[in-house]
Amino acid sequence: MNTANPQTIHRVMHEIKRRKLEVLRVVDLTPRMRRITVGGPELAGFISLGSDDHVKLFFPQTAEEQSALENVELSGGIKNKVMPPMRDYTPRRYDLDALELDLDFVLHGDGPASTWAAQAQPGQFLHIGGPRGSMIVPDIFDSYLLIGDETALPAIARRLEELPANRRALVVVEIENAQEQQPLNSAASVEVIWVHRDAPTEDLLSTVEHLKIPAGDLYTWVATESALSRKVRRVLLDTHGLNDEFVKAVGYWRLDDSPEE
Repeated sequence: MNTANPQTIHRVMHEIKRRKLEVLRVVDLTPRMRRITVGGPELAGFISLGSDDHVKLFFPQTAEEQSALENVELSGGIKNKVMPPMRDYTPRRYDLDALELDLDFVLHGDGPASTWAAQAQPGQFLHIGGPRGSMIVPDIFDSYLLIGDETALPAIARRLEELPANRRALVVVEIENAQEQQPLNSAASVEVIWVHRDAPTEDLLSTVEHLKIPAGDLYTWVATESALSRKVRRVLLDTHGLNDEFVKAVGYWRLDDSPEE
């Protein structure tokens, strides 16, 4: 029996399944962001209730890793030492009628996920697992503050699409340059601040320090490089006095690793 109060932020757990999905479409959203649509019969029963959910993607490099992947049972945990490299990605969109799942990849030039996405073509296959669970943020807030970089854009875009018309959202996104800006659709009233890395005068942390925080009950979500996420969180709590209970700040990648989600 699920005793979680639907009017509080709560987690819902899901059955974990490995799915082998076929690449259906490959579309470049920007010069550095590629949307890959995968699907097939094994997507049946897929569930993702939270806009910042993660599925695990598997990228076998050897025949041994491929064999281990084909035979693994994710529900019991991953203990096989020859398992392939894995990365977490946000389900950008899924359609169980069409049996399709959209995944957005940042093409940054290294790492197993970016390398795979750069060469992906229809007819290839991708193994996914999860999501393990969903963090449910009910519609109890007046406003939303969403902060991140390009790795966070799928989750930010999905959150905005889910907001009703009587809500407000302030979005701050750090990207490489103006070519990486994407349309962000929402029924809510949305203000977007793009922070460009190629502009010497623009900086994500400084931008957050000088924000005018939206009025009303506020939910804040931050996802970027791990150390930067921690710094942004401190600014939100110490400078802006936000309620720690409603500030979620996570690291999507580390500066000393490949910038994968």
